[in-house]
Amino acid sequence: MSTVRSTGSVHRHDERGDVPGWVMITVMSAGLVAIITAAAGPQLRDILTQALSAVGG
Repeated sequence: MSTVRSTGSVHRHDERGDVPGWVMITVMSAGLVAIITAAAGPQLRDILTQALSAVGG
């Protein structure tokens, strides 16, 4: 005699192996931060240095 278990979701098996949306968003956000940092890093560092020296006296 065999038994069949119901998982309650037909789509669960079809989605196996797919990358979850939050993983894609996290990877894309990290990529954007890396690109922005590479492009504007020196300018942002200069701005921060000038602001800190102005406050420090």
